[in-house]
Amino acid sequence: MATPTSAPTPTDTATGCGWADRCTHERPSDRKADTVADDKKPTGQALQEQLGQLTDQVQGSQAWSSIFRPGSIFRKGYNDSPRNRSYVIMNSVLYHLHPVKVKRHAVKVSYTLCLGGLSFFLFIHLTVTGIFLMFFYRPTTAMAWSDIQTLQTAVGFGLLVRNMHRWAAHLMVLSVFLHMARVFYHGAYKPPREFNWVIGVMLLQFTLLLSFTGYLLPWDQLALWAVTVGTNMIGFTPVFGDQVRFVLLGGVEIGTDTLLRWYTLHVLMLPFVLVIFMAIHFWRVRKDGGISGPL
Repeated sequence: MATPTSAPTPTDTATGCGWADRCTHERPSDRKADTVADDKKPTGQALQEQLGQLTDQVQGSQAWSSIFRPGSIFRKGYNDSPRNRSYVIMNSVLYHLHPVKVKRHAVKVSYTLCLGGLSFFLFIHLTVTGIFLMFFYRPTTAMAWSDIQTLQTAVGFGLLVRNMHRWAAHLMVLSVFLHMARVFYHGAYKPPREFNWVIGVMLLQFTLLLSFTGYLLPWDQLALWAVTVGTNMIGFTPVFGDQVRFVLLGGVEIGTDTLLRWYTLHVLMLPFVLVIFMAIHFWRVRKDGGISGPL
């Protein structure tokens, strides 16, 4: 009887290795993966080193030191304390416009009525709507009236924007006047705030001038006679009344030069001066220790 021979060891068809024996051959894909893994290690370390060097260069630059100063929460972290609260306010481009500390009565609506902030908001509103109106208005006696009619009838939302501009102008005059009255009755004009009171009075005058100069721009009969009466009143001012009236009218009577000069005053000169005085006003509020307390 013939002795049975051992069964052949199955072989891997791809490599020719037997199943019983561990195949010592490596696949090309395995060698490639190992090579890629070996290459990634030094590449990742080099990238981290480069990022670290770049970070050190940026944080050591003058620009970084100017923006993120030693007290900045981005460099030191934030712990809630009065000192760190002050650092947050002083080192922020936006927050530094506000005082570090605010008195309790200053944030009560019943005390301030938000009249100062409302006046500033109305000025921003008037600036935006005024720029829109400038796109459709030409300051000439031949075109001013027709441009206003075209704005109201042919321009999308033209009538709405013009009415918003007109009513905001009336509200700004009212809010500035009420703000001045509130400051007066609360005694906020007394030292050390007497200088800011004078600035506020000048802001009220500029607000009235802005409203009056814009009154002529529609170039209708109401505006024409209002400017006539106003300039005649200026003409009766002693010493320099006639000269001021001549400069405002651009001659001896209302005409094209008058409209152009009042348009320039309304959209350029008076808003520019008003912005400067508002900046001084806000700065003095901070400098004087915030809003004054009750009497």
